[in-house]
Amino acid sequence: MSKKIFITDTILRDAHQSQAATRMRTEDMLPACEVLDSIGYWSLECWGGATFDACLRFLNEDPWDRLRKLKKALPNTKLQMLFRGQNILGYKHYADDVVEQFCRKAIENGIDVIRIFDALNDVRNLESAIKYTKKYGGICEPAISYTISPVHNEDYFVKVAKELEQMGADVICIKDMANLLLPYDAYSLIKRMKEEISVPIHLHTHNTSGTGDMTYLMAVQAGVDIVDCALSPLANGTSQPATESLVATLKGTEYDTGLDLEKMAVAAKHFRGVAQKLKDEGFLDPKVLNVDTNTLIYQVPGGMLSNLISQLKQLNAEDKYYDVLAEIPRVREDFGYPPLVTPTSQIVGSQAVLNVVSGGRYKTFSKESKALLRGEYGALPGKVNEEVRKKAIGDAEVITCRPADLLKPELEKYREEIKDVMRQEEDVLSYALFPQVAMKFFEQRNNPKPKEEPKAEAPKAAPAPAQKMPMHPELPAKHLFVEDITIGR
Repeated sequence: MSKKIFITDTILRDAHQSQAATRMRTEDMLPACEVLDSIGYWSLECWGGATFDACLRFLNEDPWDRLRKLKKALPNTKLQMLFRGQNILGYKHYADDVVEQFCRKAIENGIDVIRIFDALNDVRNLESAIKYTKKYGGICEPAISYTISPVHNEDYFVKVAKELEQMGADVICIKDMANLLLPYDAYSLIKRMKEEISVPIHLHTHNTSGTGDMTYLMAVQAGVDIVDCALSPLANGTSQPATESLVATLKGTEYDTGLDLEKMAVAAKHFRGVAQKLKDEGFLDPKVLNVDTNTLIYQVPGGMLSNLISQLKQLNAEDKYYDVLAEIPRVREDFGYPPLVTPTSQIVGSQAVLNVVSGGRYKTFSKESKALLRGEYGALPGKVNEEVRKKAIGDAEVITCRPADLLKPELEKYREEIKDVMRQEEDVLSYALFPQVAMKFFEQRNNPKPKEEPKAEAPKAAPAPAQKMPMHPELPAKHLFVEDITIGR
């Protein structure tokens, strides 16, 4: 019996988030949509993650408008987004009424598949997003954040998957954001999941350590249903394995995807030009294509490593790089082994930097470290070092309920705050997630500057050196977070 493998292509979201700081513009996507729509993908991932923030903050684009345009241009293909559970697309927990409205509006504007994850794998933080995705007719794909630690093993992941199936998952994703899932481990985990779980299994990995293609091949043999790939111009390295390579590998076998390599070649030709443009603009550094096995040694996502170097440069502490790398696993252990994915990767990384550069371990805590140890992000998977917790939060009570249960409805408050500038219902959600960035965007949108008449050309001066825009769209440059946007979480 044949076992056709389905493919989600990430070229419109994770591929450029992983390699080029999420800077692909809508105008660079639309010309390829006709051919992308004809290929026959299971879905195209095109929204969520950091796209929302980057649109507003750097590209002067309305992310909702991008979604509507893509839906119109891709009528035959399911559109997929990445959703951070109770954090939605932001970096704090939102009340349930905001989560509901975001799910509703995402689906109304064109999203078909919502992949929902929580940095701690605390399934309570997925409850609302699962409930409202299903309520408004979306395909619900909760994800398990894959990591390695003394508390994260095959039994743990199968147990979480069973919980997600009971909660209403239509598909379950294994989200290997740091490319830590090695080929034989993937085979074992997926084989067991297929025996114990009835919904399709979707595997997501990267190729940072150069093992992604092998992991996919073993996953296919174990019975995986869907895998994430990226068209070759923005594939591999910190991105996903190349779509064309897997399609060619499986062609003529019982796992044949049935996808057309010639159509992919047409789409790839377009995106080679886009990749070159991103490189010329300074966003696509060829280093992201290098194999980096430090991911496997330190269990630190690839993009986090490059941002560590940048952060230490700002602090004139580049000589402390290996000290910080060695400190990250120790902090992670003290904090109860959270998976290293947004926002916990930033929290653990920044605390490791503080421990190394401030003259003593846990001399200073970031406010996010205190919040994590207090339970504001949810339940930590392993045993927390209680001495460290006490030092961080004193006698404050640790939150043991679902954190969002402590939040009052807030949608109407946000609506009231922007009633004078809003033009569409979706503006309330943009503002809820990124208040300052959204307000600046609304101001520019609502009061566009008139086009100036062309002036007579002055003599040309020597061009100023090009300034590279900041790579990370999530947080202010001075923030002491280790920013891992480049790995496509």
